[in-house]
Amino acid sequence: MLLLRVGIDVGGTHTDAVLMNKATVVATVKTPTTGDVTTGIVTALRQLLTSCGAGHDQIDAVMIGTTHFTNALVTGRGLARTAVVRLALPATAALPPTVGWPDRLINAIQPSIHMCHGGVEFDGRPISPLIPAELEQVAEHLHRHDIATVAISSVFSPVSQEFEEHAAALLLAQLPQLHLSMSHEIGRIGLLERENATIINACLRDLAEEIVEAFTAALAAVGVHAPLYLSQNDGTLMDAQYTRRYPVRTFASGPTNSMRGAAFLAEQSDCAVVDIGGTTTDVGVLSAGYPRQATGEVDIGGVRTNFRMPDILSVGLGGGSRVVQSPTLQIGPDSVGYQLTSQALVFGGAVLTATDLAVAAGLADIGDRGLVAHLDRRLVRRGITAMAAQVADRVEQMRTSPTPLPVIVVGGGSVLMPQVLPSGASLHRPEHHAVANAIGAAIGQIGGEVDRLYAITAAHTRDEVLHEARLEAIDRAYAAGAAAGSVEIAEMEEVHVPYLPGNAVRVRVRAVGDLHLVHDPAPSRQEGP
Repeated sequence: MLLLRVGIDVGGTHTDAVLMNKATVVATVKTPTTGDVTTGIVTALRQLLTSCGAGHDQIDAVMIGTTHFTNALVTGRGLARTAVVRLALPATAALPPTVGWPDRLINAIQPSIHMCHGGVEFDGRPISPLIPAELEQVAEHLHRHDIATVAISSVFSPVSQEFEEHAAALLLAQLPQLHLSMSHEIGRIGLLERENATIINACLRDLAEEIVEAFTAALAAVGVHAPLYLSQNDGTLMDAQYTRRYPVRTFASGPTNSMRGAAFLAEQSDCAVVDIGGTTTDVGVLSAGYPRQATGEVDIGGVRTNFRMPDILSVGLGGGSRVVQSPTLQIGPDSVGYQLTSQALVFGGAVLTATDLAVAAGLADIGDRGLVAHLDRRLVRRGITAMAAQVADRVEQMRTSPTPLPVIVVGGGSVLMPQVLPSGASLHRPEHHAVANAIGAAIGQIGGEVDRLYAITAAHTRDEVLHEARLEAIDRAYAAGAAAGSVEIAEMEEVHVPYLPGNAVRVRVRAVGDLHLVHDPAPSRQEGP
């Protein structure tokens, strides 16, 4: 029996779905995103299976890229009340957890802050011993105030997670029902930013349970009982159970999926990718087939974090962008979003959109061209030129060398672009470019990453440090659902840190493997490199 995989990506305007047989696209569907999102997934999946006559039992796995968690943080809705336990006293007391957070998020999660002793220096030496009595008091407070979600952070926990794990064990011994998020599993070096990412992850844990259950129910409603996976922001996948624990890792998975799908369709591993949707345009760079990662802090909903995120430049330009002519021509950032098919001129609506300009210019054949025949030709030309200039500027900003990069344009809004940008760069639109995001989800692999500081000594040599980091990244890939023997080291970076005492080195390792399904043999670290 031919086994197929389904990739689904939920955007602000459209929900895209693809059916793939290994490297071959069997069928594609693009449907409007619905208000509750899940209904759109059911609709897309039903249309997808009907279009090619595939049987439900042929579906091997379903991969979904979702904006649920990003939207929840941006709107402040569906977030759980969260306690934050920082293990650092007597250090770090001057800047407590959630410092600098926007009021809307503080009001949404009502953080309960607990400063306790613990933490380590960069080389693993303890700052102060953990005091179990402090954690017992925290547990009593949580029980008294009915708080079930906790974020635990400690100084330099990526170097040594011992304090966080000890604190977690003490809290669970008192309150087994707690949902715990530990910073060494979430973020990178940098206490406040790593702690922020951990708090975000924690406050999304309850919502993650609801979303995973809703997606599972949506698949069951269509008669599909294949394993469910969600896209991460580095282009890899995680299974449903992993998503329940780490929902924050879904952030920015949409543009990442588009970039991965573009690389697959264009058969390019190093290129610039322009993903134009209904509301926004995202520009990124692929290196060795994966998105280039941001090296510094990333702002998410007004909160500074430092967990892995793709290096993306975004602009409020898409197929649904409103066109304002007075006092000057402006296209976006305001958009009609998923209401494009009812509000744009070409669909009989009353709003002039970027899509109307593209149809009037002959770049797209969407809706009724006769409904935009009256548009002033100078307006149309100026609008197309202005949109192309915005995209060209972002592509240039993303370049880190004078060497020209191939530019791949994908997404349903790619019809807005002329063949050549004002910079002179030619655009390549591969087949199935409109659903590249869903294809990126379908071809996703499983990954694991380590980003830690190590102190190199005579007893802990450089070779031992690198070997240890590689094995830990491989272990994390298998824990996330990688298939036996498939994991390889995709990226490794070693940077000496001169501002810390001793021989300190920061090591970043990313391991990637194929998806492990139920009929595959059980994974084993020894089978990795």
